[in-house]
Amino acid sequence: MRLCRRALAFVCAFGIWLAPSGADAAHTQESNYTYDFWGYARTSLPAFELVTALDAGKVENAKLGSLDDVFVGGGRIFLADAAESRVHVFDANLRFSASIKLLRDNTGRIIVDPETNKQLMLNQPEGVFYSEAADELYIADTGAERIVVLDGSTYYHKRTIEKPDNMVGATLFKPSKLVVDKDGKISVVVQGSYEGIVELNPDGSFSRYFGLNKPKVNVIDHFWKSIATRRQKEKMKKQFAPSFNNISIDREGFLYATTYDSSAQDMVFRFNAKGENVLRQGGYFPVIGDLVSTAGERSEFVDIAVSDYGVYALLDRSRGRIFLYNFEGELMNVFNSSGNLKGGVKEPTGIAWFGNNLIVTDRYYGSAYVFRPTEFGLAALEAERHYFYGNWEEAGRHFEQAARLNANYDIAYTGVGRNYLMQGLFEQAMYYLKLGNSRGYYSEAFAEFRNLWIQDHFIWLVVPFLVLGGALLYSEYRYNRKNG
Repeated sequence: MRLCRRALAFVCAFGIWLAPSGADAAHTQESNYTYDFWGYARTSLPAFELVTALDAGKVENAKLGSLDDVFVGGGRIFLADAAESRVHVFDANLRFSASIKLLRDNTGRIIVDPETNKQLMLNQPEGVFYSEAADELYIADTGAERIVVLDGSTYYHKRTIEKPDNMVGATLFKPSKLVVDKDGKISVVVQGSYEGIVELNPDGSFSRYFGLNKPKVNVIDHFWKSIATRRQKEKMKKQFAPSFNNISIDREGFLYATTYDSSAQDMVFRFNAKGENVLRQGGYFPVIGDLVSTAGERSEFVDIAVSDYGVYALLDRSRGRIFLYNFEGELMNVFNSSGNLKGGVKEPTGIAWFGNNLIVTDRYYGSAYVFRPTEFGLAALEAERHYFYGNWEEAGRHFEQAARLNANYDIAYTGVGRNYLMQGLFEQAMYYLKLGNSRGYYSEAFAEFRNLWIQDHFIWLVVPFLVLGGALLYSEYRYNRKNG
């Protein structure tokens, strides 16, 4: 009987341990939260708030259908609209500027395709990118399986890039998203491609497949394949590399990419020149968005936006969340949600930085929402910006402000502690680093504090040994004298 009671108590305790805390269970309902060191969701002040929306009411002489991508560059906002086969342009004051559908030459005349004798126009574009270096607008004209390049100022047609003759592999050339670096190299995401990102030379010729997306290793399948015969292996289901769904580029030329393929090892990537994922994972948990929740839904990132100082925002299509990470891979904030209220996204597609603001597109509502940082969000962003550029004292001041505004913001305590650590104030650094649960930096501060303490108290550590040694020598002297 006693054994049964103990077993029942163990089962109950194990069930309580597995069950999410009240805070974790509530985070499926909350729009603003972050995760602490133990994996519990903690309510947080929102880092951003809705300001306005770019929708059909702000567009003149053109319809606004499904917004599939957004890019900010050259003081303008570019919105790819696959439903209406257009690219809409807004200026820095959020005023409608132009809507591109028909392709024109440098004299303003509509271009006619000589083969079909029809007007040349966009066909379900899903991606757009503006290159400031070349002053060119690149459009992933998905429906026509091509890339259209326009002049960045007048939007006249400059050239069309179709499937390169030297392109190898099984990937179909159906561009969905794209970016262009300062040297003019074009990196293209093709939905469903397992060969990687397609890299094109500035002249449109094929260069290589870039960035391997490694699949998860299934231990059981690996075991059976290791003992299977050649004929059995041929009949087994082949495992392909998961595909990417979106791409971005930072000011240093590093490519960022996302995937929501459940078979992928990683969900977010920062590629170096060799195609290796060098994304930093310095937070409590890997960059995966939500931890396992009561709803059982995993985050599915559809886009990533990278600031000039390494802070990046990830757009989650499963619940409309926006996850804000710093360059170290620490989760700064989670805000927004899906729903029918203004700002709530039904089918999120794209996200981009607009200064310190964020713009999020929604295919379902055909709207682009503009979010601006709150007082807490601005303090957190300024702290990260100054820290990224090496302005330690200024970063510490903004971290302190963020901590005063949001007591659950562990990164702020860590930031203040790092600032004290760099100033050589190790005791103060230990205090804040402990509050921030930063064990690595705390150990470093403790080691330095211990070394200083030993230096300051060295004489008091040596004197007892000298006294003890002297006493032993004197005792030996007296013993030898007595028996001598």
